[in-house]
This record gives sequence, structure tokens and C-alpha cells, in this order.
Amino acid sequence: MAQFGFENDIHSILKLDMPITNAPMARWQRKASSSTTAAGNGLSPGKSVNVSLSSSKTPSKTPGKGKKQTPSKMGGDRFIPIRNSKQMDVATFLLTKENEPDNPTTTSAKAMSVTLNGYDLEDAKILHLGGKPLNAPEGYQNNLKVLYSQGTTPASTKKTRYISSTPDKILDAPQLRNDFYLNLLDWSSRNMLAVALHNSVYLWDATQGDVILLMKLEREEDYICSVSWTKEGSYLAIGTSDCKVQLWDVENQKRLRSMASHTARVASLSWNDYILSSGSRSGHVHHHDVRMAQHHIFSLTAHSQEVCGLKWSPDGRYLASGGNDNLVCVWPRVSDGSMGNESQAVRSWSEHQGAVKALAWCPWQPNILASGGGTSDRHIRIWNVNSGSCISSIDSQSQVSSLVFAPNYKELVSAHGYAHNNVVVWKYPSLTKVAELSGHADRVLSVVLSPDNSTMATVAGDETIQIWKSFEVDPVKKKAMDRLVKPTTTGLHHSIR
Repeated sequence: MAQFGFENDIHSILKLDMPITNAPMARWQRKASSSTTAAGNGLSPGKSVNVSLSSSKTPSKTPGKGKKQTPSKMGGDRFIPIRNSKQMDVATFLLTKENEPDNPTTTSAKAMSVTLNGYDLEDAKILHLGGKPLNAPEGYQNNLKVLYSQGTTPASTKKTRYISSTPDKILDAPQLRNDFYLNLLDWSSRNMLAVALHNSVYLWDATQGDVILLMKLEREEDYICSVSWTKEGSYLAIGTSDCKVQLWDVENQKRLRSMASHTARVASLSWNDYILSSGSRSGHVHHHDVRMAQHHIFSLTAHSQEVCGLKWSPDGRYLASGGNDNLVCVWPRVSDGSMGNESQAVRSWSEHQGAVKALAWCPWQPNILASGGGTSDRHIRIWNVNSGSCISSIDSQSQVSSLVFAPNYKELVSAHGYAHNNVVVWKYPSLTKVAELSGHADRVLSVVLSPDNSTMATVAGDETIQIWKSFEVDPVKKKAMDRLVKPTTTGLHHSIR
């Protein structure tokens, strides 16, 4: 019994009824104390804070939810919230320093900056405002098109073509007839520009710059109505007011023949190999086989008024004709030895409300025809010959006197009379304006392209011919195109009678 009494005494002595004052604080107490101190920093000193010990272990709410955070006095960056006061001071200093003139940094100033701040201020930029992006490693293939330098690369540079608003050359054209229905300008494949001035035809060598008088009509009252070069550029067809069509050998400056079949002036001409088609004021279109003595082989009689527009398609399958009766007709090619259905037009459109002189076939889409109407119509219409439908139409706000497709940039060029007297370059097929050229003082009568399709010539009632270099291509692209172009020759120079 004495032993059990001794053990009870020992337990009663060792029993801790009072806390040990000098013992270290328990871990859970330290944790609760630190959280209580952090929560009480934002409150006023006079208020008491009651925080349960259990809340320090497991928070009852999502951290940050329900607490309204306000920016510090320094005006910290909302997108980069973790910054000490020293970083904000440096950032503020660097931002204000940008507006000051640059002063060369001396070695002593750098050393002082390192001593005071612990780093050089030039290397302490928080927001990199004016630096260049890093260059890509050597041999790196940028599949994601990430920008590594400010210098633009050829792939990322979109080149915009400059079209001069002033002509490259201006040639005088005295005594030019200001007649909407005539076709007085044409450019040959040998770079010779033919222009009709009253009763004479002049040639301008675009390569050498020489001017040649080719021919002059005998009677002063007669005048030239139309000119048209053969495909190879050796011969020139000339339509006159005395109802004739003359053929001239340009190299020898010699008239080969004069063909009479019309009963009125010949205002339009177009070649298709050895077939020369001519349109007259009588409304008739005649086909001439220049190899034969009896040259007049066929007549087309759909128009009731003057045929002022005439164009063969690039592939030679169709002939388009436009007249003062507002009609656009498309005719099939004349077959050798038989007339067949050549007297029937493949298509006939009457949507224009004015005379149709402007006609142009698309070189890269042979079934596409563009036509333009006169003052009472002013519309440019794009036709699909195969389907017979009008693909698109636009009101040009001016009389349309001439059209030509520019293949170098797949554009359409239109020449205009009243009211704007200008030349417009349209993007095809959207028909959005690319450029507007207002170099002429009177209505523009015709527009033609040079053999390389880089330059256009316009003639107007102000008695000037203006040369525009509006479609020049890059030298590399031009060299590749020249390789594809093959010289075309025919046996025409052996067979004209």
C-alpha cells in the first residue's frame, strides 16, 4: 500500500494544472498568431480582433473572395501585381526620364548607380518600351511566323504598285478628228504606234522615237476613220471616209491594195489571221480574205446603225461588234469553203442604253467580253459568251469610249468622254477602282496597250497622245514572261494581193 501511495504523490507533483510560462510556444499557436497579425494590419488600432484557432488551420472561404483590394499609394501595375517599392520607384524614374534629352552615361555615374541601387539603371527596365525583339537563332525555321526582328522580310511586305498620275510622254496630234465613233489609234507588236490625223497616217517608233508619215489621202475632204495592225505588225489596214479599206506594207511604205465593198465610211477594223473584218456606217460588217482577188467573202447585217466597235477574240473563235443602235453582237468565225450559220449571231445583247464602241476580250479568259456604253448609258458590262449572261456591271458616270484588258496585273482600263474625260484602271473581276488618270483636257477617244502590256497610249480631243507606264512588272517576273512569249509568224506577207 505504501508503494501505491508513493506513486500517487509522484503523479500529483508532475501534474501540470498551470501553463509553463517559460516554455517555447507551440507550433499551432505560432501559426494562429501569424495569421491574426496579417488580418489585423488593414484595420484601425483601436478595434479588437477575434480570430478562432480553427480558422487558422482551414480557411472557410476562398482566398481573396469577398475582399476588396485597393492599389497602393505607388499606383502599382494591375497586370504585374507583385512589385516592391524599389522597383516602382525605378520604373517611375525611367518613364519620366524618357521625355528628357539623352545624356551620355559616364563610368562614375554607372558606378554610383550600382552602389546606391545595387544594379545599373540601364539594366533595370521593368517595361521594355523601346528595345528590339531578339533575333532568331541561326538556322531556325520559323514555321509559326513569329516576329523576331523589326526589319520586314520580303514575305511579310505587301508591295503596293505606284501608278503615276502624270503621263511619261506627251505627243502632239494636230488635226485629230474629235469623233466618238472613229478608231484612230493602234499599237503594233513591233512597237510602232499608228495614229490617223485627218487624211494622213503617222507612225511613231516607240523604241527609237522616230516619226514617219506613212500615207495621205489624195482628196482633202476625205479623212481616215480607222486603223488596225496585223498580228505580226508588218501590215496596217486603214479605213477611209470614201468607203474603202487600204492595206499598207509598213516596212516598204507601200500600198498593197485598196478594197471597195462598203457604201459608207469604215469606222472599225479587226484582224483574224488573213481575215480582215470591217464595220461601216451602213450597219454592215464585211469579211475580207486578203489572199483572194475577190476579197469580200461575207457580210453580217444585224446592226441597223453605224458599227463603231469591232474586235476578234484572242483565240479567233468569235467576233464582237458594237453599234450606234446600242446592240452588242457576237459572231462565229467564218469557215473555209462554207458559210454555214455564220450569218446568225451567237449572242445579241441590248442592255446598253447608248452607242457601244468600247469592246475588249479578256486575254486570260477567252469567253469573257467587256463592253461600254455611250453618254446615255455610261455602264461597263462584263459578259460570259458561253452562258450569255451578264456577269457584272458598273456605272462609270461617264461616256465609255474605249476598253482594254491589262494582263500584267489582271486589270481593265476604260477611257471616258463626257463628263470626266479621264482614264480609269479597274481591278478585274471586282471592278474596284485602282487609279484615275486625268491628264487630258478633252474627251479620251481611244486607249491601246504596248506589245509588252506595260505601257498604254491614250488619244483625246485635245489633240495629244499621252504615254502612261502604268503596268510595268518586276524585272525578274518580266524575264520569266519573256521566255514564255514565242514569236508568232504567219504567211500573210507572201499572200496579200
